Amino acid sequence: MRWVIIGLIAIATVINYIDRNALAVMWPEIAPEIGATKGDYALLVTVFMVFYALGQFVFGKVFDAIGVRLGFAWSIGVWSISIALHAFATSIVSFSVFRAMLGISEAGAWPGAVKANAEWFPAKERAFAQGIFNAGASVGAIISAPLIALMFLGLGWKGTFILIGALGFIWVLPWLIIYRAGPDRHPWVSAAERALILDKPATHTADAPLAPVYAPNMRQLLAHRESWGLILCRFFLDPIWWLFVSWLPIYLAETFDFDIKQIGIFGWVPYVGAMIGSLFGGWLSGLLIKSGRSPGMARKLCVTLGGAIMMPCLIVAPNMTDPTMAVLVIAGILFGFQVAIGNIQTIPGDLFDGRSVGSLAGIGGMAAVAGTLITTWLVPAMTTISYGPIFILVAALVPLSLLSLWFVTGRIEPVSPNPSPALKDT
Repeated sequence: MRWVIIGLIAIATVINYIDRNALAVMWPEIAPEIGATKGDYALLVTVFMVFYALGQFVFGKVFDAIGVRLGFAWSIGVWSISIALHAFATSIVSFSVFRAMLGISEAGAWPGAVKANAEWFPAKERAFAQGIFNAGASVGAIISAPLIALMFLGLGWKGTFILIGALGFIWVLPWLIIYRAGPDRHPWVSAAERALILDKPATHTADAPLAPVYAPNMRQLLAHRESWGLILCRFFLDPIWWLFVSWLPIYLAETFDFDIKQIGIFGWVPYVGAMIGSLFGGWLSGLLIKSGRSPGMARKLCVTLGGAIMMPCLIVAPNMTDPTMAVLVIAGILFGFQVAIGNIQTIPGDLFDGRSVGSLAGIGGMAAVAGTLITTWLVPAMTTISYGPIFILVAALVPLSLLSLWFVTGRIEPVSPNPSPALKDT
């Protein structure tokens, strides 16, 4: 059942990224129709990201309060309505309202997935399970460019927004039927699988009480240096992913004079690298654990490998004058990013009990958005001649993220109730 659950969540992520990327793919055609500029697009990205940050915080607490089942139903239901409403936008103001709705609701997928992962998978399987979930984001990005381009050619941008809005509601029904309860009480989970998930003897029953565990509240979470290391790691690293999610179609249009059809042909290629990186990073982490590495060290080594792949690709990418080579190099960047981020996103479950994981994942997501907002507003100013300066800037963020992971987070192991000495008086 644990693989069925993560599979459903991965499908939700596919839908999430189809909805999220639709505006970027169709923007070269929408912008002239509503009289918008590149700066207006940066504003829409900013509105989305600000409310996405708020949504990370809100839904992190929502998932911890009402659980994974209802949390996902609320999140995908609201974001499906939000993307459909884009069809009725007529100006930057109305687009901003609907992007805000989309941002706050789509954010729920990430703390929800991290929480589900922590609840349904033992430590040795979490990175691969997270890789499957993250691969869903990559699959969504892969199919969104050609799919949106094809629907745009047949339906126009308004019809496209309405059609993709229906996808989320199709997903909700099987989710509510299959996800009946958590792994400790789900009627379809066998005794052997329950023992594996809960790390309890196979004789443990759903009604048997569990031993007390440390499940910190928000204030207690922030009293630990481990939490702050993870927050900083996300702050520095996530802008790399969002640079391409938000700007790749515009980069292709401005650098190579692509129209929507050409964007549909080339725009999916980098996300193949991301999908492979998601699965590879999770598999490698599990392999390292099986070979005797601790889960914490396995996560760190995989994150470091991802950074070592990203940096040289980011440095050489601006020199690519052929579009095929450009998207292949960007595929290398996103491969490295997903090797790293899949392991970073499992760390909350390595540090704290599942009842607090959603909250920490949400705070980390807020930090990721904060870093992304800075780069978002730098893009229009730094890309007047080429995209080279912004590529170099985000390359410099990679070592800062690695330093945060290794030296601020420190050892990755279950945290005790006593806060780190450096933070207990703050």
